[in-house]
Amino acid sequence: MTSSRGAAILLVAASALGGSCSSEPDAKEDPRLAEGARLYASYCALCHGAEGQGYEAEAANAVTNQDFLAVATDVFLHESIARGRPGTPMSAWGDTYGGPLSDAEVDAIRFFLRSFQTVPSIDTSKVPVGAGEPLRGQAVYDVHCLDCHGPEGAGGLFPSIAHPELLALVDDGFLRLVTELGRPGTPMPAFGGELTQQAIDDVVALVRSWQKPGGNGGCDPPATLGPPLAHPDGPEPPFTEGGSRYIAATTFFEAHQAESRMVVIDARAPCDYVSGHVPGAISIPFYDVAGHAAALPTDAWLVTYCACPHAEADAAADALEAAGFTRIKVIDEGLPGYVEAGGALTEGPSP
Repeated sequence: MTSSRGAAILLVAASALGGSCSSEPDAKEDPRLAEGARLYASYCALCHGAEGQGYEAEAANAVTNQDFLAVATDVFLHESIARGRPGTPMSAWGDTYGGPLSDAEVDAIRFFLRSFQTVPSIDTSKVPVGAGEPLRGQAVYDVHCLDCHGPEGAGGLFPSIAHPELLALVDDGFLRLVTELGRPGTPMPAFGGELTQQAIDDVVALVRSWQKPGGNGGCDPPATLGPPLAHPDGPEPPFTEGGSRYIAATTFFEAHQAESRMVVIDARAPCDYVSGHVPGAISIPFYDVAGHAAALPTDAWLVTYCACPHAEADAAADALEAAGFTRIKVIDEGLPGYVEAGGALTEGPSP
């Protein structure tokens, strides 16, 4: 049976401005639609899926889920694409933040995503939220949320719910609605029928208490590749020709420790590289491999990695194969696996 506050929330949803995706009725004729589809396919689909269904890469959420689009404002979508989620596999794609896309191109992707929406939008500022107590919310969170979203919401099997960029863009009504109604069609359950209204308010208060100041200030991206071979006179790495393109992070770590002769390619967006990369690795984003292929040696192993754990690295490997390279390996567990194996990272724009 729906509680009074739950009924109020559903009433808000039912009374939200109707229609389909937005206030742009001629969406099918808008040139942003085709441009957004092209850009989405180039930069987003490998993690979020060709139709935005999500989870092509681990923890890459369903960005065309109707319940998500109903509560995601245009500002939320635009800023999430432009600013990314620093410290997670979600890169900043806006050129203001070191990415490759102009503000107009980011907006085209936003417009493309909005074109999938078929349900009314919900004004989450009108969702009633009661006074919550973070300490009580912690006990509820530990039982119902911890396994998926990690300690202090930092992310685990699924995305971080405490990221500064996320919490700066959503209000408490957004947090409450998602907790109560869940995300049907995804692993996120609806807790409205399981938890009391007070317990949900307490969880919302807990999540809000994790909000920290700051945000993505961008970066100074790498100006040049640097020397492709960090150790041109090193031994050959113990990789095998043919067979699987993937190597275990431990195998790569041992080869890296031995200063093997190989080109290590960070396939993520430039600011992700600057925030922390394998020492000696060069920055070649997966979407820009063709522009740098001529600078790479043809007689050395090329090892690509990313952090999702290997969606972008796979895309870079595909592009290298298309350019004629044959000695290519991908770190299966990505950068997190390398760190877990004992590898150190270096920050900044230089290898």
